[in-house]
Amino acid sequence: MLIMEELGDQNKFADMEEVHLLPGEEITAIEKEVTYLCPVAGAVRGPLTITNYKLFFKSHDLPPVILGVPLCTISRIDKAPGGRLDGTCRLDITCKDMRNLQFAFSEEENGSLFATLSYYAFPLSNNLPLFAFKFRSLFPEDGWKAHDAVAEYRHMGLPNEGWRLSRVNERYELCDSYPSLLVVPAAITDEELRRVANFRARNRIPVLSWLHPESQAAVVRSAQPLVGPGNGRRCRDDERMLQAIMDANAQSHKLFIFDARAHNNAQGNKAKGGGFEGEESYPNAEVHFLDIYNIHVMRESLRKLRQAVVAAGSGGDGEARWLSNLHASHWLEHVRVLLAGALRVADRVEGGRTSVVVHCSDGWDRTTQLVALTQLMLDPETRSLRGFEALIEREWLGFGHKFALRVGHGDRNHADSDRSPLFLQFIDCTWQLTQQFPSAFEFNEAFLIAVLDHHYSCLFGTFLCNSESGRMVQGVPSGTVSLWSYINSRAVDFTNPLYVPRPRHVIYPAASPRHLRLWNGYYLRWNSNLQPQAVPPLRLRELLARRAELHKRLEELRSEVDGGALSSADKSSSPPHTPSIQSMM
Repeated sequence: MLIMEELGDQNKFADMEEVHLLPGEEITAIEKEVTYLCPVAGAVRGPLTITNYKLFFKSHDLPPVILGVPLCTISRIDKAPGGRLDGTCRLDITCKDMRNLQFAFSEEENGSLFATLSYYAFPLSNNLPLFAFKFRSLFPEDGWKAHDAVAEYRHMGLPNEGWRLSRVNERYELCDSYPSLLVVPAAITDEELRRVANFRARNRIPVLSWLHPESQAAVVRSAQPLVGPGNGRRCRDDERMLQAIMDANAQSHKLFIFDARAHNNAQGNKAKGGGFEGEESYPNAEVHFLDIYNIHVMRESLRKLRQAVVAAGSGGDGEARWLSNLHASHWLEHVRVLLAGALRVADRVEGGRTSVVVHCSDGWDRTTQLVALTQLMLDPETRSLRGFEALIEREWLGFGHKFALRVGHGDRNHADSDRSPLFLQFIDCTWQLTQQFPSAFEFNEAFLIAVLDHHYSCLFGTFLCNSESGRMVQGVPSGTVSLWSYINSRAVDFTNPLYVPRPRHVIYPAASPRHLRLWNGYYLRWNSNLQPQAVPPLRLRELLARRAELHKRLEELRSEVDGGALSSADKSSSPPHTPSIQSMM
């Protein structure tokens, strides 16, 4: 059996006797003889190599068991007695990508192996740089330049009469978690924006995410207003700004505000100085609550899902209780509620031709999930490979989803309450959409898995830090490689052969439980007892080549048809056609 992950290629180094080192990677320790307690092959022995990027194990067996794990994927490391193996200690390694690993080794190497692994697995806790700052591989394209915000807004038709591009946050002084370029109502001045910022949590003012190309209905994101308890505070500038958002869309005289929280939770936030828009202050607005739970509930749900997967992989009672344990995790229910919320937003924009404002508490978690999923439903460009990259850049990275806190890059504090699988949940929802609309997405499952794996791995700089301003301060764009450099250099591996591009193609997913299923290709990929069969990469390339041949033949046939029609038209307008008219005289 071969188990390996190296830049997304499962088989690349299967026959190598030595560990393959990436540019900038160095070996820090080698333990010549350890036992890997493989859940499939059982106890297998071989050398364990630790580098400044990964853990690498290759057994003596033929065929060998090969294991490669980026160290920053590790969430926690625990020491335990060796159990059935006398005179040994055991390392239990829990990974963020759903893997649980166990190694047994002699008691003499106990301290050094544990210390070395802990030192390099949690670099920021040990004042070490993340490996992304050492990785120096060259790719044909610079992913940091692959997506330009100004060009993408121009593609939306911006600026226009209703909206303008503002540089008020160019130095991140208005809001340090927002991007430097903002799209705001043309009727609102920069000075008014500053006053609105004082009335929105974290200074996250209402700004445009997406504009409907026909109706001009807008998808706007923000944080909650700082209304406070009782009758609450008011901000005339904020009220005027939301009115300007509504006025920018001549198709509707109503503004819908979607609050991702449950009503009771939003009401409770008033006591803490937050809250939501009251209809007495915003008379042309309707507020709707989407009942999406917070980061702590999602973290606990994933923990239960992990427990169910591990128990099922162990066989016995865990496998027999697989369905009940999966149901008890509520993971698919949370996916359903999130998709249903985004569907309501998308339907209001597309069907109701109404502008919407989306927010939660701070506007960087549930808000990001909702506006990104809404765009996937409404805008076919976001379903292309590069379009999806741009969506992540704009909504997740640009608008300050706190990847460093939510993932815990290089941090040993696995119990940090700021950690939560919000991005994983979004990618899961995206996968659900690809299953319901298999020809609507240019990218395949391998692409989604690669994005998830490398948002943990710290091999690339794309997902580092908590905001655009943080990445600029840390020198991430200049000091690291973008994930998109790698992805775009191997686009054929991440392309869906069933993809059919269709302009203005809106997709409305079914968000009922019977239409959703667990993403086995991701959550169960390390468990051979439950693992689904994947499409081999060679077969995928064959399908793509065949599709290219069929497209070429289709274009040839279209040219022949167009040529024949043109020839017929020429004949009908030429002088030789006149004798038939003369014969009637």
